[in-house]
Amino acid sequence: MTTTSAPVANIDITPPDGPAFKAAAREQWDLSAPGWNAHTEEIRAWLRPATDAMIDMAGVGPGDAVLDVAAGAGDQSLDIAQRVGPTGRVLATDLSPAILALARDNARLAGHDNVQTLVADGEALPVPPASFDAVVCRLGLMFFPDPQQGLRAMHRALRTGGGICAVVFSRPERNPCIGLLMATALRHAGLPPRNPYQPGGLLSLGRPGLCDQLFQSAGFRQVATTALDAPFRLPTARHYLDFVRASASPIQQILGRLAPEAAEAAWADMEERLGQFNTPGGWVGPNELLLTAAQR
Repeated sequence: MTTTSAPVANIDITPPDGPAFKAAAREQWDLSAPGWNAHTEEIRAWLRPATDAMIDMAGVGPGDAVLDVAAGAGDQSLDIAQRVGPTGRVLATDLSPAILALARDNARLAGHDNVQTLVADGEALPVPPASFDAVVCRLGLMFFPDPQQGLRAMHRALRTGGGICAVVFSRPERNPCIGLLMATALRHAGLPPRNPYQPGGLLSLGRPGLCDQLFQSAGFRQVATTALDAPFRLPTARHYLDFVRASASPIQQILGRLAPEAAEAAWADMEERLGQFNTPGGWVGPNELLLTAAQR
Protein backbone atom coordinates (compact mmCIF):
# COMPACT_ATOMS: atom_id res chain seq x y z
CA MET A 1 0.00 0.00 0.00
CA THR A 2 1.03 3.58 -0.62
CA THR A 3 -0.40 6.42 1.43
CA THR A 4 -1.05 9.62 -0.48
CA SER A 5 -2.23 13.02 0.64
CA ALA A 6 -1.30 15.22 -2.31
CA PRO A 7 -3.12 18.53 -2.52
CA VAL A 8 -5.50 19.03 -5.39
CA ALA A 9 -6.59 22.15 -7.18
CA ASN A 10 -10.26 23.06 -7.26
CA ILE A 11 -11.97 20.61 -9.61
CA ASP A 12 -15.29 20.94 -11.37
CA ILE A 13 -17.44 18.25 -9.80
CA THR A 14 -20.76 19.59 -11.01
CA PRO A 15 -23.09 16.60 -10.68
CA PRO A 16 -25.15 15.27 -13.58
CA ASP A 17 -28.94 15.42 -13.50
CA GLY A 18 -29.43 13.71 -10.14
CA PRO A 19 -32.96 12.24 -10.38
CA ALA A 20 -32.56 11.00 -13.95
CA PHE A 21 -29.06 9.65 -13.27
CA LYS A 22 -30.24 7.75 -10.19
CA ALA A 23 -33.33 6.38 -11.89
CA ALA A 24 -31.19 4.99 -14.70
CA ALA A 25 -28.67 3.54 -12.24
CA ARG A 26 -31.42 1.87 -10.23
CA GLU A 27 -32.88 0.31 -13.36
CA GLN A 28 -29.48 -0.93 -14.55
CA TRP A 29 -28.57 -2.49 -11.22
CA ASP A 30 -32.00 -4.07 -10.82
CA LEU A 31 -31.45 -5.77 -14.18
CA SER A 32 -27.84 -6.70 -13.46
CA ALA A 33 -28.31 -7.89 -9.88
CA PRO A 34 -28.53 -11.65 -10.61
CA GLY A 35 -25.45 -11.58 -12.86
CA TRP A 36 -23.41 -9.59 -10.35
CA ASN A 37 -24.41 -11.95 -7.54
CA ALA A 38 -23.48 -14.95 -9.68
CA HIS A 39 -19.90 -13.61 -9.80
CA THR A 40 -19.61 -13.23 -6.02
CA GLU A 41 -16.79 -15.75 -5.74
CA GLU A 42 -14.62 -13.91 -8.28
CA ILE A 43 -15.47 -10.51 -6.79
CA ARG A 44 -14.59 -11.65 -3.25
CA ALA A 45 -11.24 -13.01 -4.41
CA TRP A 46 -10.46 -9.84 -6.35
CA LEU A 47 -11.40 -7.45 -3.56
CA ARG A 48 -10.31 -9.55 -0.58
CA PRO A 49 -7.28 -7.40 0.41
CA ALA A 50 -9.18 -4.17 -0.18
CA THR A 51 -12.19 -5.36 1.82
CA ASP A 52 -10.06 -6.43 4.78
CA ALA A 53 -8.17 -3.13 4.69
CA MET A 54 -11.41 -1.13 4.43
CA ILE A 55 -12.89 -2.80 7.51
CA ASP A 56 -9.67 -2.26 9.46
CA MET A 57 -9.29 1.36 8.39
CA ALA A 58 -12.88 2.16 9.37
CA GLY A 59 -12.05 0.86 12.85
CA VAL A 60 -14.78 -1.80 12.87
CA GLY A 61 -14.74 -3.90 16.02
CA PRO A 62 -16.89 -6.30 18.07
CA GLY A 63 -20.24 -4.87 19.08
CA ASP A 64 -20.16 -2.00 16.59
CA ALA A 65 -23.07 -0.69 14.56
CA VAL A 66 -21.85 -0.37 10.96
CA LEU A 67 -23.48 1.33 7.98
CA ASP A 68 -22.58 -0.28 4.64
CA VAL A 69 -23.49 2.23 1.90
CA ALA A 70 -24.00 1.05 -1.70
CA ALA A 71 -23.65 -2.49 -0.40
CA GLY A 72 -24.69 -4.26 -3.59
CA ALA A 73 -25.16 -7.99 -3.07
CA GLY A 74 -23.46 -7.59 0.27
CA ASP A 75 -20.49 -9.94 0.27
CA GLN A 76 -18.51 -7.36 2.28
CA SER A 77 -21.52 -6.98 4.61
CA LEU A 78 -21.00 -10.61 5.65
CA ASP A 79 -17.35 -9.90 6.51
CA ILE A 80 -18.42 -6.91 8.58
CA ALA A 81 -21.10 -8.98 10.33
CA GLN A 82 -18.45 -11.53 11.24
CA ARG A 83 -16.23 -8.77 12.64
CA VAL A 84 -18.89 -7.07 14.80
CA GLY A 85 -20.24 -10.38 16.09
CA PRO A 86 -23.68 -11.11 17.58
CA THR A 87 -23.66 -7.99 19.74
CA GLY A 88 -23.06 -5.72 16.73
CA ARG A 89 -25.21 -4.92 13.73
CA VAL A 90 -24.83 -4.08 10.06
CA LEU A 91 -27.22 -1.99 7.99
CA ALA A 92 -26.64 -2.58 4.27
CA THR A 93 -28.13 0.09 2.02
CA ASP A 94 -28.37 0.37 -1.74
CA LEU A 95 -30.32 2.27 -4.37
CA SER A 96 -31.33 -0.98 -6.11
CA PRO A 97 -34.09 -3.02 -4.43
CA ALA A 98 -33.25 -6.08 -6.53
CA ILE A 99 -29.59 -6.29 -5.58
CA LEU A 100 -30.36 -5.50 -1.95
CA ALA A 101 -32.86 -8.38 -1.85
CA LEU A 102 -29.95 -10.63 -2.82
CA ALA A 103 -27.84 -9.13 -0.03
CA ARG A 104 -30.62 -9.94 2.44
CA ASP A 105 -30.86 -13.53 1.13
CA ASN A 106 -27.08 -13.96 1.26
CA ALA A 107 -26.96 -12.79 4.87
CA ARG A 108 -29.77 -15.15 5.84
CA LEU A 109 -28.10 -18.11 4.11
CA ALA A 110 -24.83 -17.30 5.89
CA GLY A 111 -26.61 -17.23 9.25
CA HIS A 112 -25.92 -13.55 9.95
CA ASP A 113 -29.03 -12.38 11.77
CA ASN A 114 -27.26 -9.12 12.62
CA VAL A 115 -27.48 -7.85 9.01
CA GLN A 116 -30.42 -5.66 8.03
CA THR A 117 -31.09 -4.05 4.66
CA LEU A 118 -32.62 -0.72 3.64
CA VAL A 119 -33.29 0.57 0.13
CA ALA A 120 -31.85 4.08 0.28
CA ASP A 121 -30.23 6.85 -1.73
CA GLY A 122 -26.66 7.18 -0.48
CA GLU A 123 -26.89 10.95 -0.80
CA ALA A 124 -29.90 11.11 1.55
CA LEU A 125 -29.53 8.29 4.05
CA PRO A 126 -32.74 7.92 6.11
CA VAL A 127 -31.01 6.98 9.37
CA PRO A 128 -30.94 8.79 12.73
CA PRO A 129 -28.02 11.18 13.28
CA ALA A 130 -24.97 9.79 15.09
CA SER A 131 -26.37 6.25 15.07
CA PHE A 132 -23.37 4.29 13.74
CA ASP A 133 -19.87 3.55 14.99
CA ALA A 134 -18.45 3.08 11.49
CA VAL A 135 -19.38 3.60 7.84
CA VAL A 136 -17.97 1.81 4.80
CA CYS A 137 -18.60 2.22 1.08
CA ARG A 138 -16.84 -0.20 -1.28
CA LEU A 139 -16.77 0.79 -4.95
CA GLY A 140 -19.93 2.84 -4.68
CA LEU A 141 -19.02 6.45 -3.95
CA MET A 142 -17.65 7.10 -7.45
CA PHE A 143 -21.11 6.36 -8.89
CA PHE A 144 -22.78 9.08 -6.82
CA PRO A 145 -23.75 12.06 -8.99
CA ASP A 146 -22.85 14.25 -5.98
CA PRO A 147 -20.29 12.39 -3.83
CA GLN A 148 -19.87 15.43 -1.60
CA GLN A 149 -23.53 15.17 -0.59
CA GLY A 150 -23.10 11.45 0.00
CA LEU A 151 -20.17 12.04 2.33
CA ARG A 152 -22.15 14.65 4.24
CA ALA A 153 -24.92 12.08 4.73
CA MET A 154 -22.39 9.54 6.00
CA HIS A 155 -20.84 12.15 8.31
CA ARG A 156 -24.27 12.82 9.77
CA ALA A 157 -24.85 9.09 10.39
CA LEU A 158 -21.59 8.65 12.33
CA ARG A 159 -21.10 9.12 16.04
CA THR A 160 -18.36 11.50 17.13
CA GLY A 161 -15.07 9.63 16.85
CA GLY A 162 -16.55 7.05 14.48
CA GLY A 163 -14.53 5.87 11.50
CA ILE A 164 -15.24 5.76 7.79
CA CYS A 165 -13.50 4.16 4.83
CA ALA A 166 -14.50 4.39 1.18
CA VAL A 167 -12.94 2.45 -1.70
CA VAL A 168 -12.87 3.83 -5.26
CA PHE A 169 -10.84 3.29 -8.43
CA SER A 170 -7.75 5.45 -8.81
CA ARG A 171 -6.52 7.31 -11.90
CA PRO A 172 -6.89 5.99 -15.47
CA GLU A 173 -3.26 5.00 -16.06
CA ARG A 174 -3.43 2.67 -13.06
CA ASN A 175 -6.64 1.02 -14.30
CA PRO A 176 -5.87 0.34 -17.97
CA CYS A 177 -8.55 -2.32 -18.50
CA ILE A 178 -11.31 0.15 -17.71
CA GLY A 179 -9.86 2.70 -20.12
CA LEU A 180 -9.37 0.10 -22.83
CA LEU A 181 -12.95 -1.13 -22.58
CA MET A 182 -14.40 2.37 -22.56
CA ALA A 183 -12.33 3.58 -25.51
CA THR A 184 -13.17 0.49 -27.57
CA ALA A 185 -16.89 0.69 -26.80
CA LEU A 186 -17.06 4.39 -27.67
CA ARG A 187 -15.17 3.86 -30.92
CA HIS A 188 -17.52 1.06 -32.02
CA ALA A 189 -20.52 3.18 -31.09
CA GLY A 190 -19.17 6.14 -33.07
CA LEU A 191 -19.00 8.31 -29.96
CA PRO A 192 -16.24 10.74 -28.94
CA PRO A 193 -13.85 9.98 -26.06
CA ARG A 194 -15.06 10.88 -22.56
CA ASN A 195 -13.33 12.65 -19.72
CA PRO A 196 -12.32 9.75 -17.44
CA TYR A 197 -13.07 11.94 -14.41
CA GLN A 198 -16.64 12.60 -15.52
CA PRO A 199 -18.87 12.68 -12.40
CA GLY A 200 -20.68 9.44 -11.74
CA GLY A 201 -18.20 7.32 -13.72
CA LEU A 202 -15.93 4.47 -12.68
CA LEU A 203 -12.82 6.68 -12.44
CA SER A 204 -14.55 9.88 -11.37
CA LEU A 205 -12.81 10.07 -7.97
CA GLY A 206 -9.40 8.82 -9.07
CA ARG A 207 -7.70 12.18 -9.46
CA PRO A 208 -4.92 12.41 -6.82
CA GLY A 209 -6.03 14.40 -3.78
CA LEU A 210 -9.70 14.63 -4.76
CA CYS A 211 -11.01 12.13 -2.21
CA ASP A 212 -9.11 13.87 0.60
CA GLN A 213 -10.61 17.19 -0.46
CA LEU A 214 -14.15 15.81 -0.55
CA PHE A 215 -13.85 14.13 2.86
CA GLN A 216 -12.42 17.25 4.45
CA SER A 217 -15.15 19.43 2.94
CA ALA A 218 -17.76 17.04 4.36
CA GLY A 219 -16.41 17.68 7.85
CA PHE A 220 -14.23 14.63 8.41
CA ARG A 221 -10.88 14.84 10.21
CA GLN A 222 -7.69 12.78 10.11
CA VAL A 223 -8.28 12.12 6.41
CA ALA A 224 -5.78 9.91 4.61
CA THR A 225 -5.89 8.06 1.30
CA THR A 226 -4.03 4.82 0.60
CA ALA A 227 -3.39 3.34 -2.85
CA LEU A 228 -3.67 -0.43 -3.14
CA ASP A 229 -2.87 -2.67 -6.10
CA ALA A 230 -5.86 -4.93 -6.82
CA PRO A 231 -5.14 -7.14 -9.84
CA PHE A 232 -8.13 -9.08 -11.14
CA ARG A 233 -6.91 -12.67 -11.66
CA LEU A 234 -9.06 -14.84 -13.92
CA PRO A 235 -8.46 -17.78 -16.25
CA THR A 236 -8.92 -15.74 -19.45
CA ALA A 237 -9.92 -12.32 -20.77
CA ARG A 238 -13.25 -13.87 -21.73
CA HIS A 239 -13.95 -14.49 -18.04
CA TYR A 240 -13.33 -10.80 -17.34
CA LEU A 241 -15.71 -9.76 -20.10
CA ASP A 242 -18.33 -12.18 -18.75
CA PHE A 243 -18.05 -10.32 -15.45
CA VAL A 244 -18.33 -6.92 -17.15
CA ARG A 245 -21.36 -8.05 -19.13
CA ALA A 246 -23.03 -9.24 -15.93
CA SER A 247 -22.68 -5.86 -14.20
CA ALA A 248 -24.36 -2.49 -14.71
CA SER A 249 -21.26 -1.33 -16.51
CA PRO A 250 -21.24 1.86 -18.60
CA ILE A 251 -19.85 -0.39 -21.34
CA GLN A 252 -23.20 -2.17 -21.43
CA GLN A 253 -25.01 1.14 -21.73
CA ILE A 254 -22.85 2.25 -24.67
CA LEU A 255 -23.06 -1.01 -26.61
CA GLY A 256 -26.74 -1.40 -25.85
CA ARG A 257 -27.37 1.22 -28.54
CA LEU A 258 -25.87 -1.00 -31.25
CA ALA A 259 -27.39 -3.79 -33.31
CA PRO A 260 -26.55 -7.22 -31.84
CA GLU A 261 -23.99 -8.02 -34.54
CA ALA A 262 -22.20 -4.71 -34.06
CA ALA A 263 -22.20 -5.11 -30.29
CA GLU A 264 -20.72 -8.61 -30.53
CA ALA A 265 -18.00 -7.26 -32.84
CA ALA A 266 -17.14 -4.71 -30.16
CA TRP A 267 -16.95 -7.37 -27.44
CA ALA A 268 -14.70 -9.50 -29.66
CA ASP A 269 -12.42 -6.50 -30.24
CA MET A 270 -12.23 -5.92 -26.47
CA GLU A 271 -11.32 -9.53 -25.84
CA GLU A 272 -8.51 -9.37 -28.35
CA ARG A 273 -7.13 -6.15 -26.87
CA LEU A 274 -7.37 -7.49 -23.32
CA GLY A 275 -5.10 -10.33 -24.41
CA GLN A 276 -2.13 -8.09 -23.63
CA PHE A 277 -2.72 -8.97 -19.97
CA ASN A 278 -2.38 -12.72 -20.50
CA THR A 279 0.29 -14.40 -18.36
CA PRO A 280 1.55 -18.00 -18.14
CA GLY A 281 -0.69 -18.40 -15.08
CA GLY A 282 -3.83 -16.87 -16.57
CA TRP A 283 -5.25 -13.43 -17.22
CA VAL A 284 -4.23 -10.66 -14.78
CA GLY A 285 -5.95 -7.31 -15.21
CA PRO A 286 -4.17 -4.42 -13.45
CA ASN A 287 -6.26 -2.27 -11.10
CA GLU A 288 -5.43 0.26 -8.42
CA LEU A 289 -7.88 1.25 -5.72
CA LEU A 290 -7.90 4.21 -3.36
CA LEU A 291 -8.99 3.68 0.25
CA THR A 292 -9.83 6.93 2.01
CA ALA A 293 -10.21 6.69 5.78
CA ALA A 294 -11.22 9.39 8.23
CA GLN A 295 -12.99 10.10 11.51
CA ARG A 296 -15.98 12.19 12.43
